[in-house]
Amino acid sequence: MNSKSIAASVSFSEEKMKKNAIFDSPHLFYDTYCLLPSQAQKVHAHEGSDKIYYVLEGTGRFTVGDEEQDLSAGNAVIARAGEPHGVRNDTEENLVILVTMAPRPT
Repeated sequence: MNSKSIAASVSFSEEKMKKNAIFDSPHLFYDTYCLLPSQAQKVHAHEGSDKIYYVLEGTGRFTVGDEEQDLSAGNAVIARAGEPHGVRNDTEENLVILVTMAPRPT
């Protein structure tokens, strides 16, 4: 069985948002995204893949399509294939997000 600690995958970078791989296959990826205050993932889209963000710690401002919403720990949002999406940390607290994307983009 391939089992991993989510907490062990949490690490930050002063330079930019840090993506930390937990599981990776040709079919999907499962990562933690770790954002310090003022860090962001630029709004972008994936034509053939859905992405789910699940907030573990902190509060993020998520963009999906034309909508923006603040989501805190325990909340999830989906960006369907082709929908522009991104996240930024406008707070003074660290932000940790679990991210699943399938199928894995090529």
